[in-house]
Amino acid sequence: MNMIQSIEFWNDTHHSKWLAALRILLGIFIFAKGVAFISNTEALIDLINQSSFNFYAFILAHYVACAHLVGGIMIMLGAQTRIFIAFQLPILLGAILFVNITNGFSALNSELWLSILVFVLLVFFFIHGSDEWSFDKMGKKND
Repeated sequence: MNMIQSIEFWNDTHHSKWLAALRILLGIFIFAKGVAFISNTEALIDLINQSSFNFYAFILAHYVACAHLVGGIMIMLGAQTRIFIAFQLPILLGAILFVNITNGFSALNSELWLSILVFVLLVFFFIHGSDEWSFDKMGKKND
């Protein structure tokens, strides 16, 4: 049994409702960030322009917004969770390394700490996968 199968077996035998609630809240938060980016695209482009990605700012801004909107819904529903988290990880890593860290690594930089927290949760759910309250598990039960 490989490592991913071992993790999935442990996940199947240890259902935690609080982890399901945390995954749903994470999806809602990511979706809300996508809505915020869509409603204020200029601010997102300005944020990206401050980093070293000036040339691709327009493309990156739309990728971030769309990935957050679609990914947030899919993570919240637990549908293809690992795939949609994989689309979120480079966004959050870029937010941590290139955007939020420029304001300094201090306790007052709440966006940096929030980005780190969301990144850690995304990595956790990438490893952990979905839970019993997800479309992924519902599909496995019907097989």
